[in-house]
Amino acid sequence: MVFLPPEEQMRELSRGVVDLVSERDLLARLKESFEKSVPLKIKAGFDPTRPDLHLGHTVLMEKMRQFQELGHEIYFVIGDFTASIGDPSGKNKTRPPLTKEEIDAGARTYAEQAFKILDREKTKLVYNGSWLSPMVFADVIKLAGRYTLARMMERQDFKKRWQEESSISLHELLYPLVQAYDSVHLVCDVELGGTDQLFNLMVGRDLMKEYGQRPQIVMTTPLLEGLTAHSDESGKIVGDKMSKSLDNYVGVSESPEEQFGKLMSVSDPLMWRYCELLSKESLETIQARRADVQSGKLHPKEAKRLMACELVTRFHNASEAERVWQAWEKQFSRREMPDAVPEVSVAMSGDEMPLANVLVSAGLAESNGKARTLIEQNAVEIDGTKVTDKLKKLAAGVYTIKAGKRAWARVTLG
Repeated sequence: MVFLPPEEQMRELSRGVVDLVSERDLLARLKESFEKSVPLKIKAGFDPTRPDLHLGHTVLMEKMRQFQELGHEIYFVIGDFTASIGDPSGKNKTRPPLTKEEIDAGARTYAEQAFKILDREKTKLVYNGSWLSPMVFADVIKLAGRYTLARMMERQDFKKRWQEESSISLHELLYPLVQAYDSVHLVCDVELGGTDQLFNLMVGRDLMKEYGQRPQIVMTTPLLEGLTAHSDESGKIVGDKMSKSLDNYVGVSESPEEQFGKLMSVSDPLMWRYCELLSKESLETIQARRADVQSGKLHPKEAKRLMACELVTRFHNASEAERVWQAWEKQFSRREMPDAVPEVSVAMSGDEMPLANVLVSAGLAESNGKARTLIEQNAVEIDGTKVTDKLKKLAAGVYTIKAGKRAWARVTLG
């Protein structure tokens, strides 16, 4: 196997990294790998707590892909066992355990969706339940004896909950040790994780020393901000991290239309953040593109289109990316109605029906309250005319209705 020179590998691998413990050790191990033509063993674990992946998850997977393309071994660890415990990272209270059915469903989709990014043939997919489930209680006691309570309570979330007299269950204290034992079992060279995983990854280093192994290199990647994030006065990106529960996410398995539309909606500063963390383009290319936008040579919308098309192509294909771009351009830039508009029939109970109720019945709004908000925000059009009266009523007939940025329906009211 042919590797790039270690210094070139370091330049690529350090892109977008927050924590690296340590750079010197990683370079030394890359040099050893290069000289012996032996790949490093790279590990990243994912607890299948949700049934689908979003772009926030892929930041870490892109770093895995970089290692993979540089010739190293990737171990994608599905935490079917650790998911049953519940990672307390960043939590201010104990999280309810998941059922086996929820874990199994999440594990299946994680494993399949991961290969939209990683090379299926070169990825070692493993489940930590295969080595953790056979452990007996005596094994758990021995494992717990390798770490002290004082060191465990150095974790900021544990310390904060202890000071606030919030509940901390004993099984939560075991989670970092169980995750760390994955590294011991696999004897890995590098463990990757988000910044919220730093403590757990460092426990892995300590535990490997306890077992007489060379401690792993720890590398963390940023937590990707969600679609509604923006820049503050200093230019810093602020906002909640991408999350399905906050509905500020782009799903890996979403349709090309949804992915493209959501990505085109982000702020310009957030676009560059996404380019840095998600794009396969070189940093030089991204920096040159940003300079062109700043100088006026390139419109920000075109830069955003390039980013959105790249990501839609990755999760679908190039022809789909081109198709949704043309449809988006037609609908939003030229303000034209899309070619395919859903046909909806809505039954009336009287001579007229409130517009808010029509929007809900046609699937254009989730509730009457949200429907009225859309109307007040000038986000509703009927047959090409904006409607601002939240009390407006419609008589029987056929109407082409647009609600918000992307929702259309041809409604037959009667």
